[in-house]
Amino acid sequence: MDNYSQQPMSNLPPTPPAQINPVQPGRVPVQAQVAKTKTDSKKIFIIVIVLLSVAFIAALVAFILFFAKYNEAKTDLDEKISVAVAKAKDEQAEALEKEFAEREKDPYKEFVGPEDYGSLGFKYPRTWSVYIDSDASKGGDFKAFLNPNEVSSNPDSATTTNALRVQIVNRSTEAVKADYQKAVSAKDSKLSAEEITINDVNATHYYGIIPGTELSGHVVLFKIRDKTAILRTDSDLFVDDFNDVLNSVTFNE
Repeated sequence: MDNYSQQPMSNLPPTPPAQINPVQPGRVPVQAQVAKTKTDSKKIFIIVIVLLSVAFIAALVAFILFFAKYNEAKTDLDEKISVAVAKAKDEQAEALEKEFAEREKDPYKEFVGPEDYGSLGFKYPRTWSVYIDSDASKGGDFKAFLNPNEVSSNPDSATTTNALRVQIVNRSTEAVKADYQKAVSAKDSKLSAEEITINDVNATHYYGIIPGTELSGHVVLFKIRDKTAILRTDSDLFVDDFNDVLNSVTFNE
């Protein structure tokens, strides 16, 4: 045998044992620390996401509740406005109806004469008709006749009975009164006279048989500017209406 192969193994140098770094008690390895840090970051990220989600949901719910309340309030306001507008319209319509009803119940209409002749005006029964025989648009005298229902085809006749005759003549009041005074002073006169006031203006009231006729009635004359207004009823049947007319007379002096 080979002498080399027969050398004992004990003559080889000894192999040093592997060194193992001992882990110090209470200290985490670096790999474990890295893993733990990643895990903590994920947890924090998840928590943040959860919190943001909760905040978003809370904000969304709050917005929905606010919008619902706003919409409800707006709807309620719109309804109140609609009710108020409808009520106002109803009240206006009711007021107009009442006004119309009052006008319809008013038994009188308004008469207004020529502006150039003092705008003689008065109220007369609604059931009376008016006929203007001479409107004095070309000068001269103004004549109008009023009668219940309709005016006669010949109202200016001395034999026609009118509820009311209206004249504004281009004569002085003194001259017109002088003509009537002759009838009052005549023998066996059936005409009387008295002084009254019409719209704070002195007037003369004649009553009895009207001169130039056989009609028993009333005549009132007074001055308007440089003219004379003559209001006359041809029958005692209309004396109450005639007095109402006199009480409502207006004119521009």
